Amino acid sequence: MIDPALQEPLDEAEMDMEAALEHLSNELNTIRAGRANPQMLDGVRVEAYGSTMPLNQVASTAAPQADLITVSPYDKGTIGAIEKGITQANLGLNPTNNGSQILISIPPLTEERRRDLAKTARARGEDAKISVRNARRTAKDAIKKATTADSLSEDMQYEAEQGLQDMTDRYVARIDKALDAKEKDILTV
Repeated sequence: MIDPALQEPLDEAEMDMEAALEHLSNELNTIRAGRANPQMLDGVRVEAYGSTMPLNQVASTAAPQADLITVSPYDKGTIGAIEKGITQANLGLNPTNNGSQILISIPPLTEERRRDLAKTARARGEDAKISVRNARRTAKDAIKKATTADSLSEDMQYEAEQGLQDMTDRYVARIDKALDAKEKDILTV
């Protein structure tokens, strides 16, 4: 049985590891895989109404076809600012304005671009693994401090550290699984 003083760092580590996995999932959704996905525009910021705001606050996005994203502004007066924001986001997309909507055609990916995107996904996965390992290190330090401060046995410390390592291994495996799925998605023509 793990002492409550040792369980707290484990719980905090699990929350941090879950947050790293969730962040990776959001990052992977922004990497395009050759199909239109409105989430590709999540990072777009628009200058409207005197401030910079996310695209989803000034327009709705949809993907009616596999190679097209439509952006429908809530206010037609912001259409130019939205178009400018998409262009400035450096997503490699060319928006066209038809007066009431912005249409973004998604070009097919070349083999070289697919490899670059897979490499980008791997780099983001490595960042997530680093976050998981940092959470493990922080928790391990807290476990050692709690063991010393509360005069707990080495067996309890070992059990808590073993549980922490098992948790770390599970999260690293989940990250690898998410990366493999995204890489397969990117490289599939």
